[in-house]
Amino acid sequence: MDDTAEKAEAAQASAGTNVTEMRRPEAKASAQDQAQAAPVAPAAPKGERRPVRSILFALLPVALVVGGYWYVRGGQVMSTDNAYVQADIVGISTDVAGTVSAIEVSDNQPVKAGDLLFRLDDAQFRFALERADAQIGVVRNDLEALKASYQTMQSQIAQAQSDIAFYETSFKRQQDLAGKSYASQATFDQAKHDYDGAKSRLAQLQSQLAGIAASLNGKPDAPIEQHPRYKDAVAARAEAQRQLDHTIVRAPMNGVVTNVPSLQKGQYLAAATMAFSLVSTDHVWIQANPKETELTWVLPGQTAEVYVDSYPGAVWTGTVDSISPASAASFSLLPAQNTSGNWVKVVQRIAMRVKIETPADQPQLRAGMSVTLDVDTGHARGVPGFTSTAFGKSAR
Repeated sequence: MDDTAEKAEAAQASAGTNVTEMRRPEAKASAQDQAQAAPVAPAAPKGERRPVRSILFALLPVALVVGGYWYVRGGQVMSTDNAYVQADIVGISTDVAGTVSAIEVSDNQPVKAGDLLFRLDDAQFRFALERADAQIGVVRNDLEALKASYQTMQSQIAQAQSDIAFYETSFKRQQDLAGKSYASQATFDQAKHDYDGAKSRLAQLQSQLAGIAASLNGKPDAPIEQHPRYKDAVAARAEAQRQLDHTIVRAPMNGVVTNVPSLQKGQYLAAATMAFSLVSTDHVWIQANPKETELTWVLPGQTAEVYVDSYPGAVWTGTVDSISPASAASFSLLPAQNTSGNWVKVVQRIAMRVKIETPADQPQLRAGMSVTLDVDTGHARGVPGFTSTAFGKSAR
């Protein structure tokens, strides 16, 4: 029995070994199939990666040189977007008061210089002009009468002088006769009375002549047109004509009228009261406010390019006209006084005015539009300061 059991165990062990050996080839075959099914990326040769790296290392110095050159030679354009379109804006008014009788324009209408804008009722001004014309005639007649009186007075004075000579001769004759007792005292007294009366009349006439001459401005022979009273009457007439003319209000320049509805027909307009506004289309400029640190090399006369936000792609050319002598904060009612020790430094802005050309083929510029301004200063940035210190060269 023991032998039989040992043989049975040996048979089972042999069978298990055979089964294991049969399964191992199957596992090896499965692993080989998986290895063949999975794709294997080929390893890049070392020779292919070295040229790319070499090219990158070779381009780095070139990029540094190009960048350095761009930095040193660049910076000559001062650019700011704190800039706006400005134009002349005139408040239309007149120096005479009256009732609006007609409005000849509408809101936002383009007008030319001299175009009729509105009218005032001119009745009272026409009457004033007629009175002034009549007053000129009255003054002329008065002066002509004075000149005639002056001439008449001269004739009377000549006659009075002749009478004095006659009465003087008669008086002397009676005086001689009375001394010889050939004439009565009454005859002598009458002769003396006549002589004294002639002299008194001459003095009176001469006084009247002087008064007439004074009324004629001391120049009785001068033309009437040179007399102050006549000139005053003519000036009054001119003033009446001017006021009548100013009842018709015309455009002082080319532009576009705005806020016209604020004026209505039949409205009483006081003298020097603004009726509406006129925005110029001819005199347009750029008002820029760059930082003080950006104005180092900006000078009047330098060329500029203007880019308007409303018109992408359009470019206007201009010239720096002037630069303000003070910052915007300096013109405030209460300028800042940084006298304490805990103040914060704020970069100031300086106003700058740029004249621009407005060709007819360009879009219309409107006051208040935002723009970007580039000014060509013609001055490169130069070598940085630390390199100047290191190499002993000027940054310029």
